[in-house]
Amino acid sequence: WDNADFSRGVGTTYYQEFLTLNTERPPFIRDVEAKIRRYLRSSYSAAWTLKITWEKAPAYGARTDTRRTSTYQAVLTTDGFRSYVLMLYQEGGMGWDYTKLAATNVLIGYT
Repeated sequence: WDNADFSRGVGTTYYQEFLTLNTERPPFIRDVEAKIRRYLRSSYSAAWTLKITWEKAPAYGARTDTRRTSTYQAVLTTDGFRSYVLMLYQEGGMGWDYTKLAATNVLIGYT
């Protein structure tokens, strides 16, 4: 991720923690578990999950352009033995103008 710039009062960050050990699973947790099962072909039952959402976040340097924003999430989850991170982006990917970022090797995801 590049640096988001919230200094102009544009964009918001939210987080929500889910403790699901021996409790009923809300639809969001069932969806996370299903994604992990499908992508990793593994049985998985979340004990703890943290969802962080950056909504309408402008890229660093947004003092000049706060119109191009992005909404994305990181979902951290564990069953107590294995841990995963899901990185979810708004439809169409990042909305930032990557030609104006300091880094020229921009990717969505991680290595």
